[in-house]
Amino acid sequence: MLRMSTLFLRTLRDDPADAEVASHRLLVRAGYIRRIAAGVYSWLPLGYITFRNIERIVREEMDAAGFQEVHFPALLPREPYEATNRWNEYGPDLFRLQDRKGGDYLLGPTHEEMFTLMVKGEYSSYKDLPLALYQIQTKYRDETRPRSGIIRGREFVMKDSYSFDLTDEGLIESYNKHRAAYIKTFDRLGLKYNIVKAVAGAMGGSGSEEFLAPCETGEDTYVLCEKCGYAANVEAMRTAVLPVDSSKVAPLQEVDTPNTPTIDSLVAVLNERFGGGYTGANTLKNVLLIADGEIISVLVPGDREVDLKRLQANLEGVQELRLFEDADFAKNPGLVKGYVGPQDAQKLGVTVYADPRIGPGTSWVTGANKKDCHALNVVNGRDFEVTNYVDAAEVIKGDACPTCSSPIIIDRAIEIGHIFQLGRKYAQALDLTVLDSDGKSRVVTMGSYGIGVSRAVAAIAEQTHDEIGLCWPAEIAPAHVHIVATGKEDNPFNVALALGEEIEKLGKTVMLDDRRDASPGVKFKDAELIGNPIIVVVGKSLADGNVEVRVRATGDRTEVALDVAAGAIVALLS
Repeated sequence: MLRMSTLFLRTLRDDPADAEVASHRLLVRAGYIRRIAAGVYSWLPLGYITFRNIERIVREEMDAAGFQEVHFPALLPREPYEATNRWNEYGPDLFRLQDRKGGDYLLGPTHEEMFTLMVKGEYSSYKDLPLALYQIQTKYRDETRPRSGIIRGREFVMKDSYSFDLTDEGLIESYNKHRAAYIKTFDRLGLKYNIVKAVAGAMGGSGSEEFLAPCETGEDTYVLCEKCGYAANVEAMRTAVLPVDSSKVAPLQEVDTPNTPTIDSLVAVLNERFGGGYTGANTLKNVLLIADGEIISVLVPGDREVDLKRLQANLEGVQELRLFEDADFAKNPGLVKGYVGPQDAQKLGVTVYADPRIGPGTSWVTGANKKDCHALNVVNGRDFEVTNYVDAAEVIKGDACPTCSSPIIIDRAIEIGHIFQLGRKYAQALDLTVLDSDGKSRVVTMGSYGIGVSRAVAAIAEQTHDEIGLCWPAEIAPAHVHIVATGKEDNPFNVALALGEEIEKLGKTVMLDDRRDASPGVKFKDAELIGNPIIVVVGKSLADGNVEVRVRATGDRTEVALDVAAGAIVALLS
């Protein structure tokens, strides 16, 4: 029993100054977590009980699915990550360090390499497969801007599991098995979520899906079609490349457009000089960037912005991407700031990427690569060539669903799980092979599956809190029942303790507010802030042989006879 008279707990009445989202604010105020450094938090008793409840549910569902638990260190050697090129690919997000002998190490952001080497060291035959292993382990990523409390930290706990199969068909079966286990896990956690198509990113591989918990303060943006059910992370939404007949488009025409370095200023001049009807959608925006040291131009309609996160996710093989700066323009005088067009890209050494909306045959108004000058009737395929098409434009509410063409909606969410069909990327790099039934060496194919365990604490808090505090599902809460003893006499406290012990004998956990020096008002506010699902007040109604039972999530209150209270409370929890 958690007795508040001795519990290591201090609730706060004021919000922490650095809190940006409700979960951060309430978890600190309710005494669940405390900040150690930017993106680094400690767990106090209530927080750690809640965390371990989530960890328990995750572990139970992984075990029930037949996956086997192992455990790796967080401190890892450089060599395996060099073999897969991730020592460099991870860039500044990787915590790197050296030991006293100058040996290079890292703090593990994820453990694909370690799992691959573990299986390589133990197994060598197709008879050993399929296999699925998992761990629940602390991970480290040097986030540029840690924020939102434990939602995006530099140290966090993740369940990562890996499947090993001989064939691609086996991989799909293992993938679907993990997917089903994730659905059971998140259902037990009481989370509302959507399963959306995603991009693999630095993980590599083919098929990839995210489990997203809708939340207005979430950092992930996803699209949803309410008609056909299509759902995808914004980065993974695809736009079709649709060719257009340009045979009747007039020849390219250069026109003077003084003082028009922006789309708005250009549209105003076009409408003034050419009779109106022009909008930003008729113009072609050329966004110059440096990709791994090379100049690229990304073309999007002028009424859209380039989504850099989406662009980088879809640019295969590009590690570092940044916008062109004034110093870059100074080094490349042929690229005139505000008046760049794709017509001379090849001559100027620029690789051209285009959003699929800039399809073959489409005609645009764009820069003429001369100051104060633009070009009309610039046709893709006639006046310029595109090296590759890449989804780069921002996605807007009402865009066409790629499946049924109905308007999509956009929502925000917290990523709580991500599953990948990795394929043979890591097995090939680390030479994980087995002998098949014919005695031939075969490269194993892998899947990778992650759940943010510590992040789930925040995600559940975001979805279930109200204006007065946290409001946990019963299986997650620090205790099922929060008993508040009030008054100055001994009897309410003795009754509260006895009731708590009776409830515990029935298999439910109890938090008892047995503080003598706290007022009833303070106790009630703390109970509401802490968020256990049932609050029982032992006080004035005791004179009539009753206790008051409150349901935290709904606010419903009822008086229950003391002699049947324990059973009634347990039934209410069920």
